[in-house]
Amino acid sequence: MTLMGAAALLILILTYAGVAIGTIPGLRLDRAGIALLGGAAMIAIGALSLEDAYRAINLDTITLLLGMMIVVAHLKVSGAFRALGAVAIEHAYAPFMLLVMVTLLTGVLSAFLVNDAICLVMAPIVVHVTRVINRNPVPYLIATATASNCGSVATITGNPQNMVIGALSGISYPAFSAALAPVALFGLVAVVVIVRIVYRAEFARKVELSPEVYRGRMLPGQVLKAV
Repeated sequence: MTLMGAAALLILILTYAGVAIGTIPGLRLDRAGIALLGGAAMIAIGALSLEDAYRAINLDTITLLLGMMIVVAHLKVSGAFRALGAVAIEHAYAPFMLLVMVTLLTGVLSAFLVNDAICLVMAPIVVHVTRVINRNPVPYLIATATASNCGSVATITGNPQNMVIGALSGISYPAFSAALAPVALFGLVAVVVIVRIVYRAEFARKVELSPEVYRGRMLPGQVLKAV
């Protein structure tokens, strides 16, 4: 391996480690900053030319991701997520049913909207509900995070990785979903089963719940902007 190759490999490892950890000691950088720093370092040592770096940027993916973020932002401001969450969660009359509802709702929303944003939207709702009914929030939050990942597998718009695959492969939205929706469904079922087993004490006793979620005011005009 050449010196440049070794340096490039070291930069790659450090960049991935920084992204995984979320920070670099001594530097005030978030994950995006770390990735940008890693790319700049690759160009600086000559492992990657500036032209190649520009060509590696997929504007279709970035545009789609930006558009989805805008849609999610409008829906969040409109109160649509809270209203939808309230309708689903208020029908959960037992801890296990609450787990199923949280998993299903998070998975379905993550399939059509960006999964990271759905986690940020659903987590406060789950925490609020579990506090009101005096339940342990951890199993339901874990279900939210994992269901978000599983559900996002189903469509091209579920997560940025899928967007890149869709943009580069040219595969159609229906074809992508037909191939991966069953995988996502299997993942959601696995989430429910595993959380139920790991946190068996939470679901062991038959307790009747009456979960209530503050729906707030939904703004139809804001929903139309998202559409």
